[in-house]
Amino acid sequence: MHPEFETYLQQQGGLPPEAIQRISDLAVQKTLRRNEHILNAGEICRHKIFVLSGMLRTFSVSADGSEHILLFSPQHSWTLDPESYDQQIPSRVGIGTVEPSEVLCWHKSNFDTLLAEIPQFRGYADRLISRNIYLNRERILTTLSGTAVEKYDHFVRMFPNYLSRLPLRMIASYLGISLKTLTRIRHAQLQRH
Repeated sequence: MHPEFETYLQQQGGLPPEAIQRISDLAVQKTLRRNEHILNAGEICRHKIFVLSGMLRTFSVSADGSEHILLFSPQHSWTLDPESYDQQIPSRVGIGTVEPSEVLCWHKSNFDTLLAEIPQFRGYADRLISRNIYLNRERILTTLSGTAVEKYDHFVRMFPNYLSRLPLRMIASYLGISLKTLTRIRHAQLQRH
């Protein structure tokens, strides 16, 4: 039983109480320390993950050791490596915590059963996928066409509460700019205000 998650699902609407209970009953709760990995590159992603508290990041590491952050997953969001999960192939990314976190995990076979048994839950999952596609498209467009300042301004507009929770190096990694450039942008903006 996971009361906070059950409340979250109730707020999404459309799921009967017995479905919410069934979904919650199949979840396994995990407590993760700061900087702990729940998925390493090269492993197969076998779980859907819901963040009860804290924040996770999805990232890759280049040959020179640089980390490239693809996604932040804060409280009350879902995450996984969709390619690895869907095809059951080794992941090209890792998923780790930014801060101490509590997560719920569903094994793929259990989650697939839930989607088959609960049509309303499948509809909810489809809406989540559509929203993520939209957000990823917006991020790609900003990354491809935006200047460093525009990328940072977009990040601040989209995720204002992340600034106090994330180290600057992670924000720079997410934006695809150097820490030095990010520091310069922030300094210039502070001078204007």
